This record gives sequence, structure tokens and C-alpha cells, in this order.
Amino acid sequence: MNIQPLADRVLVQPQEAEEKTAGGIIIPDTAKKERPIEGKVLAVGQGTKDEEMVLKVGDKVLYGKYSGTEVELDGENFLIMRQSDVLAVVK
Repeated sequence: MNIQPLADRVLVQPQEAEEKTAGGIIIPDTAKKERPIEGKVLAVGQGTKDEEMVLKVGDKVLYGKYSGTEVELDGENFLIMRQSDVLAVVK
């Protein structure tokens, strides 16, 4: 990965949108799918003097539905967001 986030920002690869509901119903491509709120941290910044980085590369995280800034690199979509926009780390 050729991206290094600055300060307290992280680069997140969103999890793919669900293709099936919990009941097993397949969601067609034409239907509006929920935006994913879970992803994997691919890169982290150095932190700031007021806040050290708690997140690490490889962490699986939950974030707000409309958090971060979408970027497209090499045909893939990623999010760049502040560490404070991450709601939880999934263990």
C-alpha cells in the first residue's frame, strides 16, 4: 500500500455489502444495499501530541455509517477517517 495516513487518521478497507439477509433472502444488485459499517485497518498515522494511536494495522473496526472520506485507488474503495471516528474494535 502506497498510502500513509497523516496525524490521527487511519485507512480502512470497508467490508463488502451483504448479499443475503439474516433470513437467507438474496438481495438483488438493483436493490439499495446498506452501506457497510465494518472494515479492516490497512494503515495508521503517527498520532498527534495530544492523542496516541490505539489502532493497529489489521484491526477489524466498526465505524459510523457516514464516517470518513471515500477514496478510490486501483479500482478499490477505501475510507480515510480520524481515529476518533472509529466506534469499536472487533475482537
